[in-house]
Amino acid sequence: MKSRAIRGALTACLALPLAWSLVPARAGDSSGPRHGIAMHGEPALAETFGHLPYANPDAPKGGRLTVAFQGTFDSLNPFNLKAGSTAQGLNTNVFQTLMTRSLDEPFTLYGLIAQTIETDAAREHVTFRLDPRARFSDGTPVRAEDVRFTFELLKAKGRPQQRAAYGMVRSIETPDESTIRYDLTGINDREMPLTLALMPVLSKKHTDADLFADTSLEFPVGSGPYVISSVRPGESLILKRNPDYWARDLPVHRGRFNFDEIRIEYFRDAASLYEAFKGGLVDYREETSPTRWLTGYDFPGMTSGKLARASVPLGVPKGMVGFAFNTRRALFADARLREALGLMFDFEWINAKLYGGLYRRTKSFFDESELASTGRAATPRERELLAPFPGAVRADIMDGSWHPDVSDGSGRDRAPARKALALLKSAGYAISGGALVERSSGRPVTFEIMVTDRNQERLALNYADSLQRIGVTASVRLVDEVQYQRRRQKFDFDMMIGTWLASASPGNEQRSRWGSASAHQEASFNLAGAASPAVDAMISAMLAAESHEDFVAAVRAYDRLLLSGFYIVPLFHAPDQWFAYSTELARPERSAQFAAPLFGATLDTWWRKRP
Repeated sequence: MKSRAIRGALTACLALPLAWSLVPARAGDSSGPRHGIAMHGEPALAETFGHLPYANPDAPKGGRLTVAFQGTFDSLNPFNLKAGSTAQGLNTNVFQTLMTRSLDEPFTLYGLIAQTIETDAAREHVTFRLDPRARFSDGTPVRAEDVRFTFELLKAKGRPQQRAAYGMVRSIETPDESTIRYDLTGINDREMPLTLALMPVLSKKHTDADLFADTSLEFPVGSGPYVISSVRPGESLILKRNPDYWARDLPVHRGRFNFDEIRIEYFRDAASLYEAFKGGLVDYREETSPTRWLTGYDFPGMTSGKLARASVPLGVPKGMVGFAFNTRRALFADARLREALGLMFDFEWINAKLYGGLYRRTKSFFDESELASTGRAATPRERELLAPFPGAVRADIMDGSWHPDVSDGSGRDRAPARKALALLKSAGYAISGGALVERSSGRPVTFEIMVTDRNQERLALNYADSLQRIGVTASVRLVDEVQYQRRRQKFDFDMMIGTWLASASPGNEQRSRWGSASAHQEASFNLAGAASPAVDAMISAMLAAESHEDFVAAVRAYDRLLLSGFYIVPLFHAPDQWFAYSTELARPERSAQFAAPLFGATLDTWWRKRP
């Protein structure tokens, strides 16, 4: 749920591969139907692979898993505009996609509902052939007409990123009940075959297209390993294993989905969720509070050995979390104002006083990875990509010397305020009567920071206190989950905490985060309202890249543009993932390289020791 927005700073996203050096520089071309497809290079697993490398094929089946989330839910449809309030745990468990991702590779898909994929060297056409065994939970076969129905439904009524991506497709054909062909000519998007492969498949028979846009608690019919057995709206749902699940023996699923029953509980606040875990009512929790991680795990369940905790290093690109400026507001139109306000976030003091020094300041949208631009001078290829947009990247960001401001950590450092006021003066602002005002109009700089939980509120209040030192009034408003989602989707906020998860293979999803077309598209993830031709061009360059070198250059150039826009105030991230769990559970010896969070919403590679 979006109430966990800060969580993106504490867990990183999909990892950047060491395996880049192990695959050809040019994307693999298909000469016929294939069992898998990689964005660049070839799939790591041969057609005869037995299981995913991070799954234990001998894991026992059985038992119940209980997990919990903070917030609430009012829908069981994760695919429409109102999906922000949908219950967790439905994707992969109830709904499945044509192909499925191996989280041990940067962006590689293997067959699931679609047994094979076929595409040409330019990736201007793609053909999927369905597994004849594929069935929905009611026993009806998954057919090409279901795929076509889903595509057309999501293209018309799906989430903004789905509508944008599927709207680029020139045509779809279903020549028989097991074949789907897409025409992608002219779109110059090498990722589109993979985007289409990750499309969920809905049952045409059981999906009401007329009511699809509404929230619904009607039990869906999917093709996944679980079915919903019961729901208490806003409070809990129970998933039970489908004994007739058609794909239980597929290599991509061996050793996964091991629990007979998954109980998903919802708690209104973090404190009650934590207490439920302490009391043994929940089997697993990710910890996002450094204070609690340092001091809050000395209780009977831990000391008795019934519960345990672990800190697993995340050697993956770190995502970005930050206070997002809504640039649709006239107040935030000037990047100099945004940069100046960002200077007042005192990370060093906050990290020491609130978080025990456990965090690192985030410097890039792809931090601690090869894709990050910070600390690296732009390569000739990057400069070539950026040449049509002179001035779009600041000189210090172009040469890699820029980084977020560093205070002395005392909480009284005046240097950031002096820098901020000098920048504000150049932008036409001045202090008058103790308040920062726009000189031309006399209007004071005031705005609201919208938050949705107490952790966000505490952080926002500290930031607001720092802003007062330069005459800026920032009020902090705590809203409930439903109001938060509605306001976020309609961009009805001045500032809020946003999360941009990193990926080892960023691509189409960037359009809905930072692309110009998404700036005014309701429910998109373009929280800042960015609308930059240069940003659009770099997204296109990522999608068109055929070599690793061109891809990295495009992503770094993209990173430099986002940093130069000062659309957000960067926050921080943890180098490790912290979690605690019941010792009745077990997990594989190794985790997937590119998973974040490491184990998914419902621990699909874990099992119960004594089912």
